[in-house]
Formats: sequence, C-alpha cells, structure tokens
Amino acid sequence: MDAPIRVLMITSAWPTPGQPRTTHFIKRQADFLRAAGVDVDVFHFQGRRRIHAYLLAWARVQWRLIRRRYDVVHAQWGQSGLLALPKRRPLVVTFRGFDLHGVLGSHGRRTLAGALLRSLSRLVARRADAVILVSEHMRPSIATSAPVHIIPSGLDLELFRPSPQDEARRRLGLPAGTRLVLFAGDPAVPRKRYALAQEAVRLLERDHSVAATLVVAWGVSHTEMPLYMSACDTLVLTSLEEGSPNVVKEALACDLPVVSVPVGDVAERLRGIAGCETCPDDRPETLAAALQRVLARRQRIAGRAAVIDLDENLLTQRVIAIYRSVMSQRREQPGELKAHGAVGDLR
Repeated sequence: MDAPIRVLMITSAWPTPGQPRTTHFIKRQADFLRAAGVDVDVFHFQGRRRIHAYLLAWARVQWRLIRRRYDVVHAQWGQSGLLALPKRRPLVVTFRGFDLHGVLGSHGRRTLAGALLRSLSRLVARRADAVILVSEHMRPSIATSAPVHIIPSGLDLELFRPSPQDEARRRLGLPAGTRLVLFAGDPAVPRKRYALAQEAVRLLERDHSVAATLVVAWGVSHTEMPLYMSACDTLVLTSLEEGSPNVVKEALACDLPVVSVPVGDVAERLRGIAGCETCPDDRPETLAAALQRVLARRQRIAGRAAVIDLDENLLTQRVIAIYRSVMSQRREQPGELKAHGAVGDLR
C-alpha cells in the first residue's frame, strides 16, 4: 500500500471559533483531502500587514520543513507562498482573487499595500511548481511557466442544500410574510459595499413599491448559513472585487435566487439560470430593478444542478492529481543535497 501524500498547507486565514470568518472553504478543502487519505498538516498565521509577523511565520515554516518530511507544500493565497521560499519541497499555490488583483480601498482604487501584495504574489507564482486559480478570468493576471489549473472552491453539498422556507425562518426567528434580501458579507469591509445594498433595498420600496428587509448574515456560524439562504428570498452581492465568490455558489446550491453586480466570475455562474440576474452596472437603481424582477417571480431557482460539479469530493481528486504531478516532476537541483532539510530550490 502506497504511503499517503504528506502536505504542508500554509494559509494566512483560518476559521476561528467565536469569530466571523469567510474562510471555511480552506478548512473544508483540508478536511476533504484528509478524508481522501492525504496527510495534511495545516500551518495558519495572521500577517495583517505586519512584517514581523511574516518573518516569524517564515522562520516557523522553514523550521518545520527542516524537521518534518513533506512531499508537497500547498500555499493558500500568494502571500502565504512567501513562507515557503526558498523552496525545499514542490510548491503548489492557490490564488483566490485579491492576492493577484490587489486590495481596493473605500475610494475604489488599489491601496499601496494591495499593490505590494500583488507584486509579491506574482513573484510567488513564478517560483511555484503548479498554480491553481479559482476562476478562469484570473488567468490574465498571472505570468508563470508553471502549469495553471482552474479549480474553483468546492462546496459541501450535504451542508448547503435547500430546506423549507417557513421552517428556516422559524428556526432563525425571522418574520414570515416579509420579503427578505440576504447580504452575506462583512458590512465593515469597504469592498463589500454594504451601503450599496442598503440603498438598493431602499429604492426597491421607493421606486417599485416592494417592501423588503435586508438581512445581514455576518458572524453567524457556517452551519447556519444554509438556513439563512433557505429563509431569504434572494441574495444580493455588491462587492467591488471578488475572485470566485463562494457565497454565490452556496446560494445556488440552496436554490436561492441571486442578484449581483458584475464582479469576478458571477456572470459565468449565473448564466442560463432563470430567476438570477447579473446587473450590467453597479448603480443602486439597476440593482433595485433587478431585485424587483427576481422577487416578483416568487419562486426558487433550479440552481443546485448548476453547481453539482463543484462537489468538494470531485475537486479534491483534482487537487490530489496536481500533488502527484509536481511530485513526479521534481528533479534534484545542481548542488542540492539528498539529505532531507538541505537547502532547496532557490529559483
């Protein structure tokens, strides 16, 4: 019997009990990899733009790579890949959006820190043995000689599934007989543009005579999110920038209609699904009109069939295939010692 693949997964974000996070998809990938027989060791750190935090995390990762034997290092986000340089083992990097595009401030322009992040992420991409992008639209943002794979974040389709709306509202204490619009981002993050969602719902009532309540599902447990998606009548996405927003795919898995600004790969995800709309622009009037049309249908969508290929079980096998590929392509570099822990690939 073959020994399990040993992977060090490095991530700058990880779900923390009692704290609202949007990175459950990272933990889910690690859990599904383990269930598939991969030996996954997760190293998570919080850089928060602090150089000393990155230096400390880098030293800890390098020490771990010297002391323990891994077959592959898998970095989640470009900034996490910095900790694996210089390379000691084959490096796979998953880029998820803002790491390649940069961080946008409340003014809608890229911040200085975001520009630095983008530059460092592109540096990491050139050092990687394989690159994973969560959406095809991100491909022009990267230049690397490594193989590039498009693998969206997967879904736990056992967790994200539709349930009766009345029952979901009762369990959450939400009112019956009211049109509910779901906002599933952090209102305090500028790029999520919570104020735009608020204005669109206000105009929905003023211009279209549709009374609706904006429900903010932030800080709720991950296991409760499918209940919110079953309880509400539509999801509104107003982000200024996204890679491949998981909340849209989760909504589709729950057959929840989606109204979104044109961002990330949302248009591709919603294409051909009756009852969902990708707006041509991000004006609140446009969003309000789209919300009115979607709510007027008064029915769920056939969204689950559109995301069945995002089953985490299926995507896990694709990630494992990438691990095997970089392991098989690994070649001893000139001057590299065979003893484990010797200085690795300095490319």
